[in-house]
Amino acid sequence: MDANCISYKDTGYFSQTVIDYLDDAPALRPFYSYRPTFDGFAQIIQNKKSTANTDLLVNMLRKQYEQSGIELPLQGREDLGFTVTTGHQLNIFAGPLYFIYKIVTAIKLARQLKERFPEHNFTPVYWMATEDHDFAEINYTKIGGLKVQWQLDAAGATGRLLTKTIRQALNQYKGVLGMEQHGPELAELVETAYTKFDKLADATRYLVHALFGRYGLVIVDADDIELKRQFAPIIAQDIIEQNSFKNITETDKKLHNIGVHTQIHSREINFFYLTDNLRERLSFEDGRYVVLNTEISFSEAELKQEIQEHPERFSPNVAMRPMYQEVILPNIAYIGGGAEVVYWLQLKASFDHYGVDFPILLLRNSGLLIHKEQRAKIINLRFTSKDLFTDTESLKQRWVSNHSEHNLTLGDEWKEIEALFEKIKQRAGKIDSTLVPSTSAVEARLKKAIDNLEKKLMRAEKRTYSTRLEQIEQIKTALFPGDSLQERTENFGLYYVKWGQQLIEELIRHFEPLDFEFCILSE
Repeated sequence: MDANCISYKDTGYFSQTVIDYLDDAPALRPFYSYRPTFDGFAQIIQNKKSTANTDLLVNMLRKQYEQSGIELPLQGREDLGFTVTTGHQLNIFAGPLYFIYKIVTAIKLARQLKERFPEHNFTPVYWMATEDHDFAEINYTKIGGLKVQWQLDAAGATGRLLTKTIRQALNQYKGVLGMEQHGPELAELVETAYTKFDKLADATRYLVHALFGRYGLVIVDADDIELKRQFAPIIAQDIIEQNSFKNITETDKKLHNIGVHTQIHSREINFFYLTDNLRERLSFEDGRYVVLNTEISFSEAELKQEIQEHPERFSPNVAMRPMYQEVILPNIAYIGGGAEVVYWLQLKASFDHYGVDFPILLLRNSGLLIHKEQRAKIINLRFTSKDLFTDTESLKQRWVSNHSEHNLTLGDEWKEIEALFEKIKQRAGKIDSTLVPSTSAVEARLKKAIDNLEKKLMRAEKRTYSTRLEQIEQIKTALFPGDSLQERTENFGLYYVKWGQQLIEELIRHFEPLDFEFCILSE
């Protein structure tokens, strides 16, 4: 594949806060610890005071992998070194493309850090959001224009869901893959993942490991009693003292003052109560800690005892999950999408409060995959990489204007008319000053008529170039489905069918995590 890169700003698809963070805007510096540069990594490596029990972590990982019948790509804690982590929900069939891009970014960054700091080890980590309970966000994927959906009335943590009812969605997905090229290979992977493993967490681990295990990726399922024990002191303290709520609320005020639109809403208690088929919020009501929509409640003493005996029943929400991650991993970087980078900025004060190191925040790599047929049309239309991110109508108008034998704008003519109206206004004002507004009103009506005429000229000329304009429409629809980035909607499946494991190899080869550019990859 060939790669062309443009700045995130030039795509028009990323928030101003993300652009400001990448540009090292001074106003954002109080909300993170280190810059996402090699110098920043040198600093965090030197200053890192890890809270992780790495022996326990590796033992728990080995146990999880053994249960899945796959081999952990680590021998011991020395191999683990520092972790470079990304995380995502358990989207079926790996969800949209950016699921893949997150993991590739982590793998590439770990490699580059090893090259830069050879005396240390760096392990890429995929943190499975197994405790998330929003099934509606993960129960479908879009592939080749088809929405493949897992029909299930689900409740509780998605990682604990049983996969026995996914057969219809699995058959649909495999049907889209077909029998050509690498279709059977991927069909076999997903068939094994979703039929040989009972729980969605285990199925996801198998699929992700099959794609990325050879690159040293370690997959963490933090829905684990022993890992939760490491976090238990902060669980108890935060529920009772509501420290995260206080710190995030204060940070939100500061962010709002500099024009940042915050991404998450902190609650007084940022934990759920978790059992099989149940994940409900904890709330403090009438002197007791209540599990909403249940009969379960605790006094403060009972709550402390429950956390001590059953830490696995307390599940952090989006405001506290990052803290849990940083407590149990020797982590130096978190890789996320634009919204994730922004909400992590809301959390630093909470990290400071608990004395937990705040990792380097890294925007995941973004990409646009272009088949050779699409590339040929783009070259024929003489579009640049930046042109592809222009909205469809503007692209069409520009193409027609550049290729028409006629001048389709009436700007010069309107300037002449404006000059004429200035003379008319002066003459009318001398006769009666109240006539000037009437003259301006006539001018405004004429301007509207001229604008409408200009649009008619463009529409008439567009008909002359209808074939070319249809090509533009087709390219934009294919590369930006629903006027959104390809990576936010389209599944990786058909690209894997075409390129196989070479797809992953090419992404790793071309993605540059610290360059902060959008990558357009084409055959």
